[in-house]
Amino acid sequence: MMIDHLLLTPDQRDALQEVTNIAMGQAGSQLAQILESFVQLSVPRINITESAAISTGIVQLVGTPQSVTAARQAFNGTLRGEAMVIYDQDGCRDLADLMGYEDALDGAADRELLLDVSNVLVGACLNGIAELLQAKLSFSAPTIMAENVEVGRLINPQQLTWNYALLVEVHFTLEVRDFTCHLLTLMPEESILTLKSALDAFMENF
Repeated sequence: MMIDHLLLTPDQRDALQEVTNIAMGQAGSQLAQILESFVQLSVPRINITESAAISTGIVQLVGTPQSVTAARQAFNGTLRGEAMVIYDQDGCRDLADLMGYEDALDGAADRELLLDVSNVLVGACLNGIAELLQAKLSFSAPTIMAENVEVGRLINPQQLTWNYALLVEVHFTLEVRDFTCHLLTLMPEESILTLKSALDAFMENF
């Protein structure tokens, strides 16, 4: 399949940014309630990347903190793909404190906390996008995909089963603390084509 078939038109890209902004606002609102702090959102960044370049693409979007921990959650239905929530190690350490835990948590409790927050963000964001695009989604349980690794090592391109993917990134920061997490959504070729059709229908209705 030629990549030309997968490229978003300028109008489709604008519509996807608008839809993602609305959905991310819902996710940010839920995160703000959990952390009791005002959450700032970035503008969504949208790329189509080859599988061989996925690690480079993620590094460009996330930056190069010394090490990160990431949770993943697959979704299926009208659209199919993977969502990843990436935390730098300082953010991981801050999360328990932000949520009011006075004592240090052990490793298992720390991971459970990351999974809970990731589940809220992924669910709020993707369900928001699905609702706006009249799509139906179901989710796997979130899992920790990597702990304390370099960003470029999160994904092994040789294990991927697709040639191209749409990569959408938004990051959340807190006004009062040095906390940042990145939400990345990856959709393979067939879902990009489905998404393009859904975006066209969304634009026709507004």
